[in-house]
Amino acid sequence: MSVQPLAYRMRPSTIDDIIGQKHLVSEGKTINRMVKADRLASMILFGPPGTGKTSMATALAKHLQLPFKMLNAVIDKKKDMEIVVEEAKMHGEMVLILDEVHRLDKAKQDFLLPHLESNRLTMIGCTTSNPYHSINPAIRSRCHLFELYRLEEEDIKEAIHKALADEKEGLGHLPIQLENEAMEHLALSANGDLRAALNGLELAAFSTPENEEGRIMIDLAVAEESMQKKSFSHDKGGDAHYDVLSAFQKSIRGSDVNASLHYLARLIEAGDLDSIARRLVVIAYEDIGLANPQAGPRALAAVEAAERLGFPEARIPLANAVTELALSPKSNSAYKALDAALDDIRKGKSGDVPQHLKDSHYKGAATLGRGIEYKYPHNYPNSWIAQQYLPDKLINANYYEPKTTGKFEQALKQVFDKINNQKS
Repeated sequence: MSVQPLAYRMRPSTIDDIIGQKHLVSEGKTINRMVKADRLASMILFGPPGTGKTSMATALAKHLQLPFKMLNAVIDKKKDMEIVVEEAKMHGEMVLILDEVHRLDKAKQDFLLPHLESNRLTMIGCTTSNPYHSINPAIRSRCHLFELYRLEEEDIKEAIHKALADEKEGLGHLPIQLENEAMEHLALSANGDLRAALNGLELAAFSTPENEEGRIMIDLAVAEESMQKKSFSHDKGGDAHYDVLSAFQKSIRGSDVNASLHYLARLIEAGDLDSIARRLVVIAYEDIGLANPQAGPRALAAVEAAERLGFPEARIPLANAVTELALSPKSNSAYKALDAALDDIRKGKSGDVPQHLKDSHYKGAATLGRGIEYKYPHNYPNSWIAQQYLPDKLINANYYEPKTTGKFEQALKQVFDKINNQKS
């Protein structure tokens, strides 16, 4: 039997064997149409680990009976790519399957570009990174982009059944009996990563001795031992990290406390206290704002407590802060008002400061007409008097639009409306 890992041996040979990714390979979908038309184009397959990017790439080449070479953009050198191009000249066509395509350096990229342009090479790049963030536009523009998704539990179970039945490349030659609970655990704990599930299955199979009946019994306990490696993976510098941060803020903004705590848990599991801290303080002022003004100081206090405590205790103040922020009334009126004012400034709408508001604390200011008609509000009832504050060009500008989601801003709105009524 091959010494290659089970996940490698079970790679599909045709697109019909691909598990999951129906949005790309099922009838009528883009990659399926490419294969049926026998017109494979350069592409970049991107998605989380274990979703079958390299497997899909090799299946496409094998299905169309095209010669292919597999290289890694980090490990393999420009010389290796030159050899692939020479082979392409001999065969007339060649598929280059390039792992870690986002790590292409400039020399390799410049070498590949003309061959992609001329279609001498059909490149299938594979990466876990978002190509819009990580791949040079010159390469990206010459490739179709296809995103692969984490596999569903049923997909992983299907792959496990295939591996258990396949006597040549799988584990079908072994007297394995996989209990239902163990199957469920393998499928669930893999977290959509087929490679992790198959690696766990293989470890369970070869580390479990046969029982008295000559069977290899894989029960829940064995499956749990074999999947000890965390199924949760989170690269603090990768695209998935920013997706989780985005979902974290949007869940708090949407007042879904359960989703907010879920994404907080993922960030805690990744050990990324810095990102949590920064995002919580931003959320408190951006999304809660004037609807609950104390949310900002309390979020900052929770962050400072978390930083002093460190994990695992840091999770306690963070949980309090996230729960409060998620269930607080929401208002973005203050910063939106400022953004509107900034937009006017950047469009050149500013104008001169009114004369009566200009600095008058210097000799000769009165001679210039600076500040002499200014009315000091504290000298009037309720500390308010009507006078012009905005420049003439913006005299009717209205930036602040109060919300009534919280009691504090409701009170601000009453003052705001009263002042506006007195102006008119």
